[in-house]
Amino acid sequence: MARFLLNDEERLREEDPFTGQMARAVAEVAGGALILGERSRFEMDLNRPREGAIYLRPEDAWGLNVWREELDEETVARSLAQFDEFYDEVRNMVEDATRKFGRVVIYDLHSYNHRRDGSDAPAADAQENPEVNIGTGTLDDREKWAPIIESVMNDLSRFDYLGRGLDVRENVKFRGGFFPRWLHENFPGQVCAIAIEWKKFWMDEWSGEADEEQLRLIQQALQSTVAGVRRELEKLS
Repeated sequence: MARFLLNDEERLREEDPFTGQMARAVAEVAGGALILGERSRFEMDLNRPREGAIYLRPEDAWGLNVWREELDEETVARSLAQFDEFYDEVRNMVEDATRKFGRVVIYDLHSYNHRRDGSDAPAADAQENPEVNIGTGTLDDREKWAPIIESVMNDLSRFDYLGRGLDVRENVKFRGGFFPRWLHENFPGQVCAIAIEWKKFWMDEWSGEADEEQLRLIQQALQSTVAGVRRELEKLS
């Protein structure tokens, strides 16, 4: 797009790379629906409220100057129409799933940066940036879903990741964005959406290159949580 000011490296650094592969891996084992947002967040951010989904100012986009010139209303409206279409489709899918199963667990998969000062600069404080951040802050009834949340966290923590466990903590870096909040508000008591944010320790966030072995292990770690979620869902039913 001629109006777009960022280069490919700058744009991709702020995207959530490889999460599509993670989601497909979970769907292969779970046999559930797969939702992939394949539009750039710089066109519209599906994890922000509609009124803030378009990055119009640098403060909307981590201080980045995204556009060469101010976006016109027609362009904004076109992107927001895509935003609305996504949420309409998700509503239909989740309504079908809740009618069929009663209760549904949704993995909301993301990745996040921890080397914003440069590839050779020190990483962000590990105490404030867990390898896996489990966001449940948009759940009003966390206690009800606690066995499922804790099952996911325990399975990820116990997974053999290159001979060690993963650092998995809840609501440290992120509490969950607009997407899980929307799900919980529109399907109260029926949907447990867990925002799973992977710190980019398994890739070079500046070059965009992933360690293929670690990416494979992350997919396997996510797959390892499915059986426990199923067991806990059956108990709730």
